[in-house]
Amino acid sequence: MFKKISLLFFFFMTLPVLFAQKDGYWDKERSTTKEVVVSARDRILIQIDDLPTGTTELIYRITLLDKNQQMANSLVSVLKAIPDPTGISQGSAGAVFLLSKISGDDKCKYAIFSKSDVATKYATTGNTSEACLIQDESVSKDAKRLSMDKSACLKSNANSNVLWFGFESKNWIMNQKIVLEVVPWVNYKLSRGWTKENRKAIIDQCKTSNLAQKMPNSNDFCVCVSDKIQAQYTFQEFQKLLNEERAKAFKDFGTLCFNETGASNTMNADLRSQATILAKKGNYGAAIAKMNIIINNGKGAVLDYNTLGYYYLLTKQYGKALKVLKEGEQLDATELLIQLNLAHAYLLNGNYKSAKSIHKTYLNQNVNDSLSWVQKTKLDFEAFHKAGIQNDDFNAILKILE
Repeated sequence: MFKKISLLFFFFMTLPVLFAQKDGYWDKERSTTKEVVVSARDRILIQIDDLPTGTTELIYRITLLDKNQQMANSLVSVLKAIPDPTGISQGSAGAVFLLSKISGDDKCKYAIFSKSDVATKYATTGNTSEACLIQDESVSKDAKRLSMDKSACLKSNANSNVLWFGFESKNWIMNQKIVLEVVPWVNYKLSRGWTKENRKAIIDQCKTSNLAQKMPNSNDFCVCVSDKIQAQYTFQEFQKLLNEERAKAFKDFGTLCFNETGASNTMNADLRSQATILAKKGNYGAAIAKMNIIINNGKGAVLDYNTLGYYYLLTKQYGKALKVLKEGEQLDATELLIQLNLAHAYLLNGNYKSAKSIHKTYLNQNVNDSLSWVQKTKLDFEAFHKAGIQNDDFNAILKILE
């Protein structure tokens, strides 16, 4: 029984560790461990290895050793027991845990720099005024956690992956042996190079595309495109693409996002409204252009084909009207507005027989819940007359409908 309780206790204690590791990892492969000797009363500058892309925090440990001392354990091995940086800051025990188990009697001061010129100046003058972190009290060992949110070292280091540690020996007689260890914490998402600025650049570029500019609001659409690009490429990979390859990526992901985000529905609704307003003003050419955008995007509904066909009829483009209306009929042959406009198109194209057949088939039905086939036919013929469209067969059709 005690064994089972112990196992359960261990399981629940390790749950936070398992979940915490999802956000990032201690990059032991890109850690820095350097052992240097500082001459008495001298200063030395140590440049750490490049921090990996996506570094949001780091832990460093400084240990001064006597001549024959060796490190008892590495910082990497210590951090294996800590799943994420938050575990280090939970009480003083975490900080003590990071400190070396041994250290020598010597002490030193140190400072951290994020700019090469400032670090070089320190090496010659000892000036620490522009350092991003200063330890002005002599220590024999030290360990700290630096985070992007709070430390100027990582904030000011946003465009660079290098830090410099400057040490000043406080031993006036003997050389000092210093061990510097630095282990970065890498955020999984940011390790792909997609910083806030890089993501914004992609979204801004998306908004300049022809498709995005046709939308009343392209925010959701362009965020979707950005997310898909981030999932497919690291920032560095995307930067290396040829211009033609980038354009294709935007086009392909744009097509997917156009449907996924509902941008197609929103844009089509806006285009329909614009076309209606233009048609009421008699600007049928512009109205036709709006409706063609919907059709050409492959998102036209049966009533979109009907509207476009009707506009073609009013502008005496009878061949185009017949073609579009037949395409609409393929979507829904039971839509009587399509059938009525097909009858008009046949009639105006000189095919009285086909027009008559359609009218005889549907003359006793309604085209919608409140308008009969006969009423709608008469309204359409009146609209044709106003548009200057004359046809001797109009009266013949009206006689059929009586």
